[in-house]
Amino acid sequence: MEYIHTVMETVKKRNAGETEFYQAVEEVLESLKPAIAKHPEFQQAGLLERIVEPERQIIFRVPWLDDQGKVQVQRGFRIQFNSALGPYKGGIRFHPSVYVGIIKFLGFEQIFKNSLTGLMMGGGKGGSDFDPKGKSDNEVMRFCQSFMTELAKHIGADTDVPAGDIGVGGREIGYMFGQYKRLRNEFTGVLTGKGLTYGGSLVRTEATGYGCVYFTQEMLKDRGTSFEGKTVVVSGSGNVAIYAHEKATQLGAKVVAMSDSNGYIHDPQGINLDTVKQLKEVERKRIKEYVHTHKNAKYTDGCAGIWNVKCDVALPCATQNELDEEGAKILIQNGCIAVAEGANMPSTPGAIKLFLNNKISFGPGKAANAGGVATSGLEMAQNSQRESWTFEETDNKLLRIMGNIYAASKNAAEEYGFPNNLVVGANIAGFLKVANAMMAHGVV
Repeated sequence: MEYIHTVMETVKKRNAGETEFYQAVEEVLESLKPAIAKHPEFQQAGLLERIVEPERQIIFRVPWLDDQGKVQVQRGFRIQFNSALGPYKGGIRFHPSVYVGIIKFLGFEQIFKNSLTGLMMGGGKGGSDFDPKGKSDNEVMRFCQSFMTELAKHIGADTDVPAGDIGVGGREIGYMFGQYKRLRNEFTGVLTGKGLTYGGSLVRTEATGYGCVYFTQEMLKDRGTSFEGKTVVVSGSGNVAIYAHEKATQLGAKVVAMSDSNGYIHDPQGINLDTVKQLKEVERKRIKEYVHTHKNAKYTDGCAGIWNVKCDVALPCATQNELDEEGAKILIQNGCIAVAEGANMPSTPGAIKLFLNNKISFGPGKAANAGGVATSGLEMAQNSQRESWTFEETDNKLLRIMGNIYAASKNAAEEYGFPNNLVVGANIAGFLKVANAMMAHGVV
């Protein structure tokens, strides 16, 4: 379609070198061809030209003092991409790889992910090239306070509500919330992923991992099966991976492999989650330490090799583009029947094509990993009402939201002529809600 080609060329020209952003935009726009053909009014209103351009891009300097008293300088970002459905909502990522292209790709994905939840949330994302690994608590605190000193000018409970992402957990959220409260002299739900003692929500920690498994459960149901007795590989060993492991195990599966950025472990008897939690959440050590206490497990350098481990279900929960065509081919050859993305865009376009062509049930990230932001939305609701819901109540809401996301994606795929293609279905279902809101708002 010439219209989409023209929009894509403009994106590449305006955003030179931002390869992750190109990839995210191209994947969505290609999926939208049947929706644009059905709704010519979108083209007339220049809707795609507007939706690929962030409403606001904020880049700022973050100076801070390390423990030796030396001044360090990082770069901070907040991309407020689209507010058609509500306040901007999306995580903050602290990682050395962060630059504007990654934040824009994540923010763009967030628009449609948030739309799919059915909650009133726009799309945004933020972060910094700061690396919290190896830093003391005081160094992390000083950085977070400096970062929030600038960010506080641009966010608020009814404007933009950030959350955590890679490198930003409860510790970092706490430091940023404390600084925001200090600067603004108000106690509001301006951040989600907060501690339970100051406005956080039960299930928020588990939400992305649990939600990914709930989505996969729906895919397996449509294949006439379940997690019971299945062998599962989960890449990563952070928050998402840990709780994907936990929920899959609760549903009767056996998780046999996990990884970190250095390599992966394979335990044929099933990975002991308590050990992984101790290593990663308490001691902050590498995954290879697991084999010291579990002699049947094997550690292998190089995280990409994890897809060589035979499994029924694969859950990539680490980072973008970690699962390529080679990994996809091996999974298919080994009899994998379902893949669901716990991370943001962890599968390359070539890998996704292979999964779809070989009738592997494939859950794209904007649908399968929407559980985190969905529960953030639930945290926002609790903060507004000054209430706190039980674990069971919140978990049931999450389960229902993930079921609704699956149904919306499946139904849209069928309606627009791509049955069982949840990539197309999720993109169209998420897009239409945003598009209709934008049309109602006029040219803004």
